Amino acid sequence: MAPDAFLWAVGIEDTFITAPHPRTGRTLDEYELTGHYARWRDDIGLMAQLGAPCARYGVPWHRVQPAPKVWSWGFVDAALDRMIALKIDPIVDLVHYGLPAWIEGAYLHPDYPRYVAEYATRLAERFHGRVKWYTPLNEPRITAWYCGRLGWWPPHRRSWSGFVALMLAICRGVVATVRALERVDPEIVPFHVDATDLFDTDDPALAPEARRRQEIVFLALDLISGRVDRRHPLWNWLLGNGADEDRLAEFLHAPLELPIIGVNLYPIFTSKRLLRDARGRLRIHMPHASGELVNKLGRLYFERYGAPLMISETADKGSAARRLDWLVQSVAAVKTLRAEGVPLVGYTWWPMFALVTWAWRQGQRPLHDHLLQMGLWDLDPDPQRNLARVETPLVGAYRSLVQGGADSVGPLARPFFDPNRKRVG
Repeated sequence: MAPDAFLWAVGIEDTFITAPHPRTGRTLDEYELTGHYARWRDDIGLMAQLGAPCARYGVPWHRVQPAPKVWSWGFVDAALDRMIALKIDPIVDLVHYGLPAWIEGAYLHPDYPRYVAEYATRLAERFHGRVKWYTPLNEPRITAWYCGRLGWWPPHRRSWSGFVALMLAICRGVVATVRALERVDPEIVPFHVDATDLFDTDDPALAPEARRRQEIVFLALDLISGRVDRRHPLWNWLLGNGADEDRLAEFLHAPLELPIIGVNLYPIFTSKRLLRDARGRLRIHMPHASGELVNKLGRLYFERYGAPLMISETADKGSAARRLDWLVQSVAAVKTLRAEGVPLVGYTWWPMFALVTWAWRQGQRPLHDHLLQMGLWDLDPDPQRNLARVETPLVGAYRSLVQGGADSVGPLARPFFDPNRKRVG
């Protein structure tokens, strides 16, 4: 990446939960629910209309490898080939929450790291020299939370020990994936993407819990980059929740570089305030945040990791006017960070069009009642319109930012270069 470059990107929500809900029988394949499998050619054409130089794009592993020794590349080949032909560099999202159903126990299957490394290898070999950026796994912490703490998704653990077990397994898979990609092509850039949160509380009794939750936000990146040792604030907590000291040592002995970190942040989700309700139960309130959220997170992550950052997901929900206001605020915050010398080198509006809320899987209401309008385009909720993509004023606003390139966010003060860090781009 040139020193003065800035990456404007978009992405299509690609959550893939293949296990049917035991009560409703519903699965959660966003490409299917939003009609992307049928409209992929036109949807990628919308990306091109924006002029975005790159886009995060998820590969549905469950369709690519429907059985252990069966591979089906038709959809992926066609979609990625079209992106490349339109001069949109894919940032390939290899795993987005769900796995093929044949991997029993999901992330806790003892061979999961080997399976995901083989899948990554085959895809990288297939697009050798044409696809350079890969996200090994989107949002490790949220994956571990829903699979290991809440139990909503396989393997349905419901405890902090389950969360820790899932986190370690997921991170082992990330390491195996990156090593596999490096063997295929040393020029591949691993783009590590995780959800961000800022925890706070007005209750002094909850301050230690807020600090612990904040450290958990960084746990996946800390693990894979070899930062979790006996001095780490979560060391004893991890051991107390079932982590094996030898397993933790694996990450210390073979740490990954972090060539670029993707931060997912939303004004509706990312600010977390801990409190107790009238019955003394712990509750988390999520106040709507201003653009200062971006400033705080950018400084926090750069101070901790010293790596280039990219906003890998952001959007607001509701009216187009409210979404446009967030676009203006968040881009202004990016400009502020760059003027301070924080190497924030890209911005992704996600999703490009509406998504179907995760509650669909366990709910009973029709699909159109689950549309969450967060995109540059809306999905038409009229069942007769078959989820038509409806342009909003955000399309023109985002296209203007893309056309402005780095000028839209101002110069980066004191450009950040580290000769020992893998080149980005």
